[in-house]
Amino acid sequence: MTHFVSAEEERRVRANDREYNEKFQYASNCIMTSKYNIVTFLPVNLFEQFQEVANTYFLFLLILQLIPQISSLSWFTTIVPLALVLSITAVKDATDDYFRHKSDNQVNNRQSQVLIRGSLQNEKWMNVRVGDIIKLENNQFVAADLLLLSSSEPHGLCYIETAELDGETNMKVRQSVSVTSELGDQNNLASFDGEVVCEPPNNKLDRFCGTLYWRDKKYNLTNQNMLLRGCVLRNTEACYGLVIFAGPDTKLMQNSGRTKFKRTSIDRLMNTLVLWIFGFLVCMGVILAVGNAVWEREVGSLFQSYLPWDPPVDNFLFSAFLSFWSYVIILNTVVPISLYVSVEVIRLGHSYFINWDQQMFCSQCNTAAEARTTTLNEELGQVEYIFSDKTGTLTQNIMSFNKCSINGQTYGELDFTPFNPLADQDFCFYDDTLLESVKVGDSHTHEFFRLLSLCHTVMSEEKSEGELVYKAQSPDEGALVTAARNFGFVFRSRTPGTITTTEMGRPVTYILLAILDFNNIRKRMSVIVRNPEGRIRLYCKGADTVLLERLHPCNQELMNITSDHLNEYAADGLRTLALAYRDVSEDEWETWSESHRCADKATNCRDDRLAAAYEEIEQDMMLLGATAIEDKLQEGVPETIAVLSLANIKIWVLTGDKQETAVNIGYSCKMLTDDMTEVFIISGHTVQSVRQELRSGKQLQCPPPPPPPPSNNLMDNISGEFALVINGHSLAHALEADMETEFVSTACACKAVICCRVTPLQKAQVVELIKKHKKAVTLAIGDGANDVSMIKSAHIGVGISGQEGIQAVLASDYSFAQFRFLQRLLLVHGRWSYLRMCRFLCYFFYKNFAFTMVHFWFGFFCGFSAQTVYDQYFITLYNIVYTSLPVLAMGIFDQDVPDKRSLEYPKLYEPGQLNLLFNKREFFICIAQGIYTSVVLFFVPFAVLSDATQSTGVPLADYQTFAVTTATALVIVVSVQIALDTGFWTVINHVFVWGSLGSYFTIMFALHSQTLFRIFPNQFHFVGSAQSTLLQPVVWLTIALATAICIVPVLAFRFLKVDLKPQLSDTVRYTQLVRQKKRKPIEGRLGARGGSRRSGYAFAHQEGFGELITSGKNMRLSSLALATFASRHSSSWIDTLRRKKHTHTHTPPSASGECSPHTDKTLFSLLPN
Repeated sequence: MTHFVSAEEERRVRANDREYNEKFQYASNCIMTSKYNIVTFLPVNLFEQFQEVANTYFLFLLILQLIPQISSLSWFTTIVPLALVLSITAVKDATDDYFRHKSDNQVNNRQSQVLIRGSLQNEKWMNVRVGDIIKLENNQFVAADLLLLSSSEPHGLCYIETAELDGETNMKVRQSVSVTSELGDQNNLASFDGEVVCEPPNNKLDRFCGTLYWRDKKYNLTNQNMLLRGCVLRNTEACYGLVIFAGPDTKLMQNSGRTKFKRTSIDRLMNTLVLWIFGFLVCMGVILAVGNAVWEREVGSLFQSYLPWDPPVDNFLFSAFLSFWSYVIILNTVVPISLYVSVEVIRLGHSYFINWDQQMFCSQCNTAAEARTTTLNEELGQVEYIFSDKTGTLTQNIMSFNKCSINGQTYGELDFTPFNPLADQDFCFYDDTLLESVKVGDSHTHEFFRLLSLCHTVMSEEKSEGELVYKAQSPDEGALVTAARNFGFVFRSRTPGTITTTEMGRPVTYILLAILDFNNIRKRMSVIVRNPEGRIRLYCKGADTVLLERLHPCNQELMNITSDHLNEYAADGLRTLALAYRDVSEDEWETWSESHRCADKATNCRDDRLAAAYEEIEQDMMLLGATAIEDKLQEGVPETIAVLSLANIKIWVLTGDKQETAVNIGYSCKMLTDDMTEVFIISGHTVQSVRQELRSGKQLQCPPPPPPPPSNNLMDNISGEFALVINGHSLAHALEADMETEFVSTACACKAVICCRVTPLQKAQVVELIKKHKKAVTLAIGDGANDVSMIKSAHIGVGISGQEGIQAVLASDYSFAQFRFLQRLLLVHGRWSYLRMCRFLCYFFYKNFAFTMVHFWFGFFCGFSAQTVYDQYFITLYNIVYTSLPVLAMGIFDQDVPDKRSLEYPKLYEPGQLNLLFNKREFFICIAQGIYTSVVLFFVPFAVLSDATQSTGVPLADYQTFAVTTATALVIVVSVQIALDTGFWTVINHVFVWGSLGSYFTIMFALHSQTLFRIFPNQFHFVGSAQSTLLQPVVWLTIALATAICIVPVLAFRFLKVDLKPQLSDTVRYTQLVRQKKRKPIEGRLGARGGSRRSGYAFAHQEGFGELITSGKNMRLSSLALATFASRHSSSWIDTLRRKKHTHTHTPPSASGECSPHTDKTLFSLLPN
């Protein structure tokens, strides 16, 4: 299993020395996510199953039934269903674990090239050991956490993709220590005996601290020297690495949560109710046992001569003791084991409905929705918090050049036809006027695209004439350079000192003088180039918030116009950059170049000195315009988030991306809006600063008001809508024990929460925090290995089968292809599953209390002798045949409103969140109705038949006639009751309800026939009872009277309830029937912009690539072809959504979950028909 706590204080690894490394007993590279093996399966699984209170309860009853002195029922009535339940659950658990074993074996048996005794040998991943040197080739997964030793690339560089770890598909660079970068030859690597001393295994993906000792020297190691398990080698022919952490010690596995046994809130409630019922059963047993003692002492002693006690019984107290256990057995049917069999069958049916739902089938990737577990379906109807990954879950991680502003003119949203032979055929831009501006040679437009073709760190490969492949470190850069390419300014190639382009068909080579690199503080990058005419120019692109303040004063008017365009782009959820340039004189260049050279070579405060040098020259620039890039959302994301918000579900985005990117997506998918009162940014680096920022946010949410009436709901005191954005380093402090309560109270009062730069383990910690403090049902959804721990921690885990592998799907409870299917999973399947399960349980407890409590009343009239009212075959068949199928049909097929209405009226989802349909109160109502029914079913036939006679004058007051009358009335009453409870009738419902009623009479007449009596005279004692009893009109009148007394009050109550205090579902059904005129749907519109403007800046770029380019370290010395990324196609997302515009205060739902007519009218005015 996964190791989370390591006893190591430091790790020592010696290369090529297995004997030395084995002394430390480091973990092997074999992973195991399964729970069982062949030996442990049976005992462990049975132990887990008997942790269920119900299973232990039925085992106890089975033991009692094996004692003949106290059992009046056969033992097979309990052991058969118990064995069936245990077997079904065991098979399901075994199947789930088999797939885990299969997945583990697939990973453990991957092949890796290991350097053993000077030669490369193929070894399975599971056989790789700490200290081994392994060879990786292009596009291979990294087998363990490796120290990069050497690479086929110059200067020991290699490129990796870390989507499995942090969800980012951007290419990242790693570099070996300079002293080992030349060990490219196998013989040199075989003789390498360096020793690494480093930190113990931990889950921090962005940090590594260690030292390499070799040849009496030591070299510092950082995260830039490490290749982590789960990464993929890209654009690198081969590299060699030393295994530092293996298997469960790798950072990927350290961030994987434990496989947890998930149970629904209804399961947990059922365990409590079973204990209560058992307590109730004991109380009834005690009452009847006391009655038996009194009866045996006062009355039974008079009958000893012809009704003696059985041999073990010698006094009335011992008789009472045995009577107690006999009644425990007889009355145990208040919770029959068939309940648990039925629950599993219903859940299985609900799972198949999810799998078969064609509206959750993605035709693009030919993927259907899949319920990977059958135990959590009704929990889908109770979700309050959704925790979502961003990249690949909300977005496609595909950037497209959408709009731009050039010299005060905005462009976008018309038709575009490529006009040059080097254009990228997949590029789309919709404005003919921009194309015409390029064609006619507008100087500003040409300079705009010239900047985009020069100011970047993209690498280019020309596989054949005109076939260019760009390798961008971020998708933003790739989109901008591709845009310039399509408009005639084609980036062709680069060297450390030059950039070659084709401008409007004419090749041009620029001398690259300097790259002023990007970082998260500067939020901009610049290049200084000399054109063929010898003129020096600086080109800069970056966040509008930092670039506009560095413009020359003469740009004021243009800046105002461009700012308006930037506001429009930001409001559309686009990622914006501002572009500017300035001319640099030769003297200024010489002076600045010298100061830059000194700063670059400085040993102290190098970064600060470089930043100051950059700041010096990036002044008095001329504004060119701005770009707007769309980070394409998956189809239907804004609409889905809007609908889920209306259902009172809060969505938190937990992402490894930087803050600007995550916030920008928040606006794109309408989680964040400009109408919000405040968006809190928590970015403190210390405990004190984070606490202060949280408290400041709390004060803004709940300013000190005049003394209000006491409220238990924090949300009642909050005016306005708020959002919270928090960084990973701040979140680490917020999750500490002394601050977590403040964080939860502030965050949960916000409409939206975005956590940026979080590690996979932090994602899981946030989920656990909400589970701990809010007692709410949580759902986590993601598509990568970095989401696995979050998916495992949440009550429900959903995997998106996307571009980042299948790890998330394998760890999930449900999977599908697109985020938009989540609303159907929750609002339709989840709500229906919860509704069906609640109705099923309410009816099941009702019918069994009605059935069982008749024995209790009969005890007072049979000398407390544990005599049963019914024939033993009726007792056996009641829950298996007579009443099982109708309630199963209701539990599988029932619905209150159609799926379309469930999506149109998201407020229908709230009863599940408030747990209104089945709780302790509803349970007591059900058993009260059951007890009332049992009283009617016993005393009405008892009173009528006591003095009734047949037409021949023979009295009807005999035990067998009473038993048949009561049993028949019981079956008819519960059949009528389920007919009333069923809200959606199918052919199957009709067949099961009326067929079960028919089967009762058929089986009863067969069991009471003379044929069976002749064959088994000792087993069938009710010979002829059915025929003689049911021929009497008085019996049918008695049954009709009992049925009316049981059902009429229920009918009257329900009619009054629907009329006086209808539930929302009642109102929806009624409204659909009476409303002839269709209401127009609410049209989504952009909110009015506030006084302050929001920057749309977001740039998924990393620091360091500029220096690599100018140093020449990443320039290839060979003609090795770069591996190509697959081109990705995407469909545009529809930017229309229903927005929640509640300007009034909502009335909190009543305790019963019902809505007043006034509330319903308000709701219908907000939602489309």
